[in-house]
Amino acid sequence: MKKITVKVQAAKKLRAGYPLLVAEDLTDLSNLKEDDFAQFYDEKQHFIGTGYLSKQNKGIGWLLTHSERFVKADFYAEKFLNARKLRISFFNDELTTAFRLFNGEGDGLGGLTVDFYADFAVFNWYNPFIYTQKDEILSAFKAIFPEIKGIYEKCRFEGGCESQHIFGENAPEPLLVLENGVKYATYLNEGLMTGIFLDQKNVRGKLVNGLAAGKTLLNMFSYTGAFSSAAAVGGASQTTSVDLAKRSLDKTREQFSANGIAPETQKIYVMDVFGYFSYARKKELSYDLIVLDPPSFARNGKKTFSVAKNYGELVESSIEILAENGIIIASTNAANVSREKFRQLVEAALKKKKVPFTIFQEEHLPADFHVAREFPEGDYLKVLFIKVEK
Repeated sequence: MKKITVKVQAAKKLRAGYPLLVAEDLTDLSNLKEDDFAQFYDEKQHFIGTGYLSKQNKGIGWLLTHSERFVKADFYAEKFLNARKLRISFFNDELTTAFRLFNGEGDGLGGLTVDFYADFAVFNWYNPFIYTQKDEILSAFKAIFPEIKGIYEKCRFEGGCESQHIFGENAPEPLLVLENGVKYATYLNEGLMTGIFLDQKNVRGKLVNGLAAGKTLLNMFSYTGAFSSAAAVGGASQTTSVDLAKRSLDKTREQFSANGIAPETQKIYVMDVFGYFSYARKKELSYDLIVLDPPSFARNGKKTFSVAKNYGELVESSIEILAENGIIIASTNAANVSREKFRQLVEAALKKKKVPFTIFQEEHLPADFHVAREFPEGDYLKVLFIKVEK
């Protein structure tokens, strides 16, 4: 097995349980040329642990264990078994049939996540090397989760696999799943997305369980309208969904229909979000609840949007069409914006508009997205519930 020497600071954090390796950690960058298992040592050649090197969107590898044990099928089976034990409550929840089954480094195996959709599993591979371990990983997974009816995979690295079915039964299309008692239409074999972002379960739960009752809701960057469906089931008097993607129209209608809500009773717009803000101002529209959950980066013609640079503009525009004592749900999963920085961006925009406000609740990742205590960056979701008293 390849032996890799890491610098003093890297050795310290790896021994403390931090699992991610970055290029700056290595004393010899020529080792980055190969994807492989590796044993890591400090500069005095004291053993640290076993892991692997393979570039992905964050870092160049993962530490998997502090032992010299060779990583193989029994190692994967142990990680899946521990993950299953952590999620017993989710398997027993009759109101939710879609959740994160295995959360990468949070469950001890960086580079892989697995999601559960009503007896089907979706594997997400994040780097080329972990994908080469596919056969052993799948064998271990099936041994620990024998009840899984079928498996799909998605490669989230360049040059990887297509979204495809790889084992067992094919899921129906759409596959209806439950979350907090609300039905969502999902598609397990349509590119990288499935139709619902499972990490927002807790936020949608608040909308279902009373926050949206009797209120008007504006859902910006609405994708398939999951927030809107949750709000409608939760008693919202009216929902408005806005997204630039043309597919959002039919997808959002489908979500309403799945819950017995006539789509024509709700408002759905296919247009640029900032264009809709202008439209709403001209029409003197206002909303009791506004959900802001943009992609980390987006491009529309020559215009670009990034959370770090432009999120404040979303908040400012929302203030102008927010009803008296309205609520803004500000959310992002941008990895390059820390929790503190995000709060600063939001508060700066609110102060710029000179409105009194209270951040009355914060949300992180739900419990099924298990996060390692030693790797707080794994808790990437940042959500602020803000009451604006104007």
